[in-house]
Amino acid sequence: MYKQYQRARDKVHKYLRLHPNYNAWVHVAAGMGFGILMTYPMVGIHPIRWAVALLDFATIAHIYPLIAED
Repeated sequence: MYKQYQRARDKVHKYLRLHPNYNAWVHVAAGMGFGILMTYPMVGIHPIRWAVALLDFATIAHIYPLIAED
């Protein structure tokens, strides 16, 4: 099980290392999601929905390299 995790982790790291713009956008979205959750009264209408949407995007974007053929 650990070796399978290591292979998946290495594949994701390699993809993110080879695609720096993708990596940047994924981590910006995650940071914005966490920031909105921490300061949600200041964001405006439906801050939790925005935060969850950004964090979902970041999570899915971290999983994408596992299925990408690059």
